[in-house]
Amino acid sequence: MDKFFDYFDSRHRESILKKPSADDGPVITISRLTGCDARQLAAILVDELNLKYGTTKWKWVDKDIIYAIAKELNTDKERVENFYKGIELSNISEMIMAFSGGFVSDLRVKKAIRDVVLSMCKEGHIILVGRGGVSIAKDIKDSLHVRLIAPFYWRVENVMKKKQMDIGKAEEYVVDTDEKRFTLIQTFLDKKPLNIDYLFDATINRSSFTINEIADLVTSMYEKKISRQVSERKQNKIIL
Repeated sequence: MDKFFDYFDSRHRESILKKPSADDGPVITISRLTGCDARQLAAILVDELNLKYGTTKWKWVDKDIIYAIAKELNTDKERVENFYKGIELSNISEMIMAFSGGFVSDLRVKKAIRDVVLSMCKEGHIILVGRGGVSIAKDIKDSLHVRLIAPFYWRVENVMKKKQMDIGKAEEYVVDTDEKRFTLIQTFLDKKPLNIDYLFDATINRSSFTINEIADLVTSMYEKKISRQVSERKQNKIIL
């Protein structure tokens, strides 16, 4: 994942952000309700796409962003993680950080996240799990935005198994994390819609399919959408 750290070189990132929008992508974003195995799906998709197209370009990104942004802003990773979790600083915490020289505002964190994520998506061959990616990459044409859902107690049981939680804690974790992820998607939108379904090209019920089946579905949808758009662009050039 050495290429990942290029996005934290300001000159490299600026050159990507300035490139023509017609050259953006391809990118796949995966949003999910809690307990839908999105990271596992992303890893399988990367292997499938790289194998199918005989390349090593495709990568998937999740929490790596937190550590690298914290380093760039010269702040603690918990500061960035708290932004993702929707934890606001108290006035006292702000004062302590300001006097210690470690204050980093939410606006700076938000801008750093947006610039880094957008530069990744513009350069392309990235599968982005969460991180508000669907909001940040919504205007990239060569993109596929997928959302994973599942019944509440199916997800609770999955969380119980994977995180070794009892049912009470798992229920609380699912509800709390769902709310924070919804808020994060809203954070990177100009408006705050109550319904975000319109952002996604496809919504898939995780409980209805295995991860490998979903990976096949996503790959097929990606190929259909991107190939159609490439074809339309070629036709438009011929007409012009």
